[in-house]
Amino acid sequence: MEVNIRRAVEEDFPAILKLIKELAEYERSPEAVTNTVEQMRREQNHFRCFVADNAEDGIMGMALYFFAYFTWVGKSIYLEDIIVSKLFRNRKIGAALMQRVMQEARDENCKRVRWQVLDWNEPAIGFYRKCGAEISGDWLNCTFDEKGISLFNEMMS
Repeated sequence: MEVNIRRAVEEDFPAILKLIKELAEYERSPEAVTNTVEQMRREQNHFRCFVADNAEDGIMGMALYFFAYFTWVGKSIYLEDIIVSKLFRNRKIGAALMQRVMQEARDENCKRVRWQVLDWNEPAIGFYRKCGAEISGDWLNCTFDEKGISLFNEMMS
């Protein structure tokens, strides 16, 4: 099966959102997805994305990322998600997407590529280790959702 890795365009947003929802199901949090195609259109300057597709199957996977600046090292890529649809896993599509992200990091003179993986997602952890990624358990995630942002601002006023 031939797979083409290319930059996503706005017309790909419905398929990308479908993959995001498929990932949320896999990660046992389908209700957490609040993003929409319309929101992606409005906010498309804040992310970049590669898709894996072919003429027969359409979009089979994607890698969504954005540029970040880490104080210790400088310009970096934060890889938000690599998603390959369940129907197309174990065909090296994830590896091809990761390779394209790493090429982007080299092309953009990035000092780091960083991402997260759930501690129970053994297939992904195994893949990342096989690629040579350093997986650290030292850091804890801290998050404010929209409600939390509002409550914090009210508390600090």
